Amino acid sequence: MRLYGIISVFLTICTQTAIANVEKTIFIAPSALTIPLDHPTFENLQLHTLSPENSTIRTQLHVEFPSDTSPRGPASWLILSDLNEGQRYEVRICWPATRPTSFHLETYEVSDVFKNPNLIMSLAEYSETQQSHHESIGDSIKSAIKPTTGTTEQSLLLLSISAAADYYTTNAALMDKPPPVLVDIILDPFILNVFPRSLVPTAGYITIVAIGSVFLARFLSRLSRRIVYEYIEAKMEQFKAGGGVKEGLRRIAQFQSHNPSQLIPDH
Repeated sequence: MRLYGIISVFLTICTQTAIANVEKTIFIAPSALTIPLDHPTFENLQLHTLSPENSTIRTQLHVEFPSDTSPRGPASWLILSDLNEGQRYEVRICWPATRPTSFHLETYEVSDVFKNPNLIMSLAEYSETQQSHHESIGDSIKSAIKPTTGTTEQSLLLLSISAAADYYTTNAALMDKPPPVLVDIILDPFILNVFPRSLVPTAGYITIVAIGSVFLARFLSRLSRRIVYEYIEAKMEQFKAGGGVKEGLRRIAQFQSHNPSQLIPDH
C-alpha cells in the first residue's frame, strides 16, 4: 500500500505540472473500415498521419483568436491509422508554455465526417492549405496508407485540432495575426487498456526507487539498532569494570558511615 501511495503522489504531481502546456483526448479504436486503394485515396488529402509505429509528429499549427465563426480557432486535421480495434489510445498535444494557446482535440470516424457538412467543409479547407506543403508531409502519409489497387481493411480515425490564441499583448502585430505555434502531437496506446505505454519507463523507475528505498530503510534501521546495542554493551562493560551495582552501593554506605552529617546528593 505504501508503494502505491508513493506512485500515486508522484503521478499526481507530474499531471499538475504538465497541465499548463499539454492537452489530450482518449478514445477507443473503432471497427476496421474497408478503404479503397485506388485513386483518390486518403493520401490525396495531404494530412499528417499518426500510427503506433510513427507515433510522434512535430509541426506548426495555424492559430487565430476566437471569433463568432470559429469560437475554438481554426481546425487542423490528421489521420490516426493502423489502430487496433477496441484498444484504448491517447492523443496528446504539447506546446511551449511561452505560447499561450487553447487547444481542443476531437476524434471522428470517417463516416461521421462525411455525414456532417460542417466537418467536410473544415476538412476540405485544411486539405487545400496543405497542398503547398505536400513534399514535407507526403512521406508520413505513405508510410501509413500505401497506394496500390484493390481495398484494405484498417481501423482509423480523423483527428481535428482547434487552436485559439489565448493571450493579450500591446503588440498590434501579434494581436492582428498570431504566429503559428510549434507543437508535438503524440499517439500513445494503452497497455491492457489501462496504462499509457509512454508511462511504462516512468512507472518502472518509480517502482525501482520505491523498492530500493524500502531495502535502504531496513538496512539503516538494522545499522542504527546495532550501534545502539554496541553502545549499551560498552556502557555495561564500563559499569562492570567499576565494580558493578553492589560495589557502588558498598562505597555509598562506607561514605555515609564516615560522614554521617553529609547527605547523598540527588541526581
